[in-house]
Parts: sequence; structure tokens; C-alpha cells
Amino acid sequence: MDKTMDTRWAALQPDDSLSTPLYMQLARKLATAIHAGWWQAAEALPSERTFSEQLTISRVTARKAFDVLLQQGLIQRRQGSGTFITPRLEQPLSRLTGFTEMLRMKGFVPHSLWLSRECGLPSTEESLRLGLSSSARVARLKRRRLADGVVMAIEMSTLPCAYLPDPAVVEYSLYDHLEATGYPVVRALQHIRAVNASPEIAALADVPCGEAMLLISRIGYMADNTAIELTDTYCRNDYYDFVAELRR
Repeated sequence: MDKTMDTRWAALQPDDSLSTPLYMQLARKLATAIHAGWWQAAEALPSERTFSEQLTISRVTARKAFDVLLQQGLIQRRQGSGTFITPRLEQPLSRLTGFTEMLRMKGFVPHSLWLSRECGLPSTEESLRLGLSSSARVARLKRRRLADGVVMAIEMSTLPCAYLPDPAVVEYSLYDHLEATGYPVVRALQHIRAVNASPEIAALADVPCGEAMLLISRIGYMADNTAIELTDTYCRNDYYDFVAELRR
């Protein structure tokens, strides 16, 4: 544990004068600390023994608090290695951001593993959703999206070749590339639904076949309302949260 953490034990100390069980108090305080960024994604938490010694609580209390965080998906136990913070993204639904930009804003290191970058004729669905003729050519990009080395999502994008004649030139952020070439995406329509991972998607996302995932289907538009991007993103539900602020 770094020296900064040494000054924060007081904030985690449960109060035995309260009726709430000590392990629940500690679990809540730990969850708050994790959301506040006390530890980075995939960073190891102090051990149960350390919590027990520093907070003068039993090992059982520390273990039960960890169990609560485990059920909430905030931490992961790795056999023989310890307990680690689960990489997790909270993506606001009111802001249009690309994956790379969103990760950098959250303090993650984004990375892509390209699976394919090619051009071809559009499918019937692609033609309809992008408003293209059946003879128009489209660029297709397929990749695994990672945050701090962890696979977070599988992304498949289709764009008219008129705006992306060579998909191989996209290295990191598709949105940054489109903006640099004069075709920025300024708005998008996005649909989110639950799906079960197919054998192909499960293998790419490192999840069991049939695992519940979130499928985000997005159509991006330029300022003149021309549809330029069709992207389907299969997100691991253990790493993704979508947040919407509602007002009345």
C-alpha cells in the first residue's frame, strides 16, 4: 500500500456504536473509496489481514466486507494473487463520446486489437440504416476494445467508403480520425439491449458462451444529418454501467 493510503484508514473505520453490522459499514466505505479512485483499475487491494490489523476488526469482518464488494462486481479475487479492483466504465447516456475518449477521461489506458479492416459491398441492413445504394462500398472495422489490458467490448463499425476509403489508416480513435479528415460525428442515435453472447463473441470477449452482454447499436450523423457510421458494440456487463441523469 502506498503512503497516501496510510492517511485514509480513519475514513474506513467502522463504528461499533451503530446498529449496522461492521462488515456492511466497511463494505459501504470501501465502495465509496473505490468509486472515488483510491485504487486504479486492476490494482490490488490491501489484504484482509491488513484491513483487520489497521482497522482493529476481525478477519471475518474484513472477509465478509470483501464478499459484499465481490457480489457487487467492484472487486475480483485471483487465486494466489490477491483481490483486485474490477475495471469498470460508467458511460453517461447524454454525451456523445468515442470509446478511446471515454477511457482517457476515466483515467484508463485504451488499446485496440484489430480483428479486421476491409472494404466490401453493404448488406441489406447496412444499406437501409446508412441510406446507401446496394452498389455503394463500405469500410468495415472489427476490433477488441481494451482498458488497462482488460477486454471490455467487441466493436464492429461500418462506414461508407466515400468517407473512409482506406480503413487501415484508423489506428486508435475512429472519431478522432473522422474529425481530422473533415467528417466529424456530431450526433448519434443509440439503442441498448441485452443479448446472449454467441460462440464467436464469447471467445473474443473472454466470457462464457451464452453470457449476458449489452449490445449498443449506434448510428452517427454529420452536421448535415448524413449517416456516416453504424457501430455495434458488444459490452461485457461486468465492466459496464450506463448512467442517465433525469430531471423533472
